[in-house]
Amino acid sequence: MSFRLLCFMTGLLCCLNSASVHAESAADAISSVQPKVVKIFGAGGLKNLANYGSGMIVSPDGHIVTVWNHLLDSDVVSIVLSDGRRFYGRVIGTDSKKDVAVLKIDAAGLPFFDINQTSQVGPGAAILAFSNVFKVATGDEPVTVLQGVVSAKTELAARRGRYRVPYDGDVYLVDAVTNNPGAAGGALTTIDGRLLGMLGRELKGNNNTWLNYAIPMSELKQSIEDIIAGRFSRKNDLLASSNSTKERIYKSSDFGFFVVPDVVARTPAYIDSVVEETKAEELGLLPDDLIVFANGELIHSVKVYNEVLGQLIAGDDLQLIVRRGDNLITVTFIVPRD
Repeated sequence: MSFRLLCFMTGLLCCLNSASVHAESAADAISSVQPKVVKIFGAGGLKNLANYGSGMIVSPDGHIVTVWNHLLDSDVVSIVLSDGRRFYGRVIGTDSKKDVAVLKIDAAGLPFFDINQTSQVGPGAAILAFSNVFKVATGDEPVTVLQGVVSAKTELAARRGRYRVPYDGDVYLVDAVTNNPGAAGGALTTIDGRLLGMLGRELKGNNNTWLNYAIPMSELKQSIEDIIAGRFSRKNDLLASSNSTKERIYKSSDFGFFVVPDVVARTPAYIDSVVEETKAEELGLLPDDLIVFANGELIHSVKVYNEVLGQLIAGDDLQLIVRRGDNLITVTFIVPRD
């Protein structure tokens, strides 16, 4: 046997052995991770707004991490575990700057990801992505698992407008098609099941191509711990800017429109009227448009919308995403200085 042939056969044998170990490791990881991933069903149902998503259990007594998005625009959401058990989950806190939310269900003894024992990897690392993409699982069916490779770890550079998110830190970009409807909030792990990050929502990059990415757990860990410990809440996040140091509190009329009166709890933030020859009219806002997001904040009510206005400082942008029928429309104002 020639030396060249011997080297080829030796290399082939090593590759086959490596592939066998790789497959065995992935199989073990899938068995270990599946019970830690949940299916989430909540608000949605409009065109391009799915009413389902994914989450990760991060404590044995029912704390669940997911992406902060429209699914949570209700008092409770439905959580389905890998064994088919269903629970009502309540939002206990969110950090809009990190695009993360923590839910709680009344359960105990659950398999969970220990966020104190997560990993970090670089380009070329093999990964697995777990999520309820396209709502393939509604009961005890396993969630979808995709295999891929980390392409890069870099700052998120996503298209503004409808797909804009407040998070602008580091992400893992992967070569698998991970970020489709229902995937947001799912788990990205190493090939042997160590948690790397949380799958993000559907976004387009600056080159107008869809991004497949996950937010590293190192970026989320502190917020998750603070929310669970009660040191951080959605209200605190909204009111992070102290109004006592502001020169003025802005109102919708400063931008050329009015919203409906805040007369009952959780009054939807509908636009009541638009003033002629103002920026609001120029941007095409209309009466009965429903404000869904304001500067990345999910708007549950007129009260929440007014709290967002209360954070504005002269010269800031005010970006609104409004729903008109089945369409979402984005407009951006510059906060006036006088």
